[in-house]
Amino acid sequence: MSTTDQAKQQTTPAEIAKKEPTSSERFMNKVVSEYGSGVGEVALTNFQKRLAQNYFIALDAILKTTEEKRQKKAAKYQDPVPVTWQHVNMEKLARDVVAMARVGFDPSQPNHINPIPYKNKNTGKYDITFIEGYRGIELKAKKYGLDVPDHVTVELVYSTDKFRPVKKDTKNKYEGYEFEIVNAFDRGKIIGGFYYHSFSNAPEKNKLVIMTKKDIDKRKPDKASPEFWGGEKDKWENGKNVGKEAVEGWPEKMAWKTIYRAAYGDITIDSQKIDDDYLRLKQMESEFAEAEVDEEIRANANGSVIDITPTIPPVDEPESPPATAAEQPAKKSVGSPPADDASEFADDVPPIEQEMEF
Repeated sequence: MSTTDQAKQQTTPAEIAKKEPTSSERFMNKVVSEYGSGVGEVALTNFQKRLAQNYFIALDAILKTTEEKRQKKAAKYQDPVPVTWQHVNMEKLARDVVAMARVGFDPSQPNHINPIPYKNKNTGKYDITFIEGYRGIELKAKKYGLDVPDHVTVELVYSTDKFRPVKKDTKNKYEGYEFEIVNAFDRGKIIGGFYYHSFSNAPEKNKLVIMTKKDIDKRKPDKASPEFWGGEKDKWENGKNVGKEAVEGWPEKMAWKTIYRAAYGDITIDSQKIDDDYLRLKQMESEFAEAEVDEEIRANANGSVIDITPTIPPVDEPESPPATAAEQPAKKSVGSPPADDASEFADDVPPIEQEMEF
């Protein structure tokens, strides 16, 4: 065998290794392929390339975080399938990402869209669902809405405020309200809120919707995290539950977001504007809701409730059952109010109807 042939044999494995695509390359190739499906090869614009890169960065981060949570569980509670790119349903993910990008959702923007991985019982792989943040709901309503208002006002009403609704009747041509903040620095307790759709060129369409505190609380997720909504959670010391501790949270911010989501969720979708991307969004919601139901049935049949997204048991007590969000060590609320992003849903995925459709 010549020296040249030996050199070729020595370099061949390295060349093969170099040709193995990275996770980023595999993702981009799938997305590019999906963009061009049905209409021939299509070159992505610079904006679309940047958006696809933003999705990869966000997805890569959430997969790593979820895998870390999986590994922290006791062995008997771990899902045997690692939460890595190799075990993600790339075909479905590419279709979903293209649909999200065409609508305009950007995961790098706060409160647009939140990726959540969950196990698909049929494929044995992880699917990624995308939960819309309150800004994402606004974006979708403006793009697909039938009669989008020129201005949307969202306000909380406190016990010291003066609020008087003005309903449309024989004396008032347009619906409206009077609202005065009496003490801006000590407004008291939240007693409700409202949103107002106003139309500059058609004020007869103006719409006021009032929500009591009870109405707001009804839209609170069943497993709402105390770090966001405030309340009590179990306190852990040395791996043992030593009682409860109060968490201040950000209840005012979460109440305001609740009304904000309702305000844009109340905009009727124009059937003539519905496209394949919008239908894809609704299909994803349906698939995720079905996965939630299947997991709840399976968990209850086994005598214990297990969320479809990974949760963390107390690190100091590896043999204890997986903890729910309320069982993990408490954290005080510090810094800025929480963004409506994946961190809110990391340990307790909200019901689709409550968090997306109210």
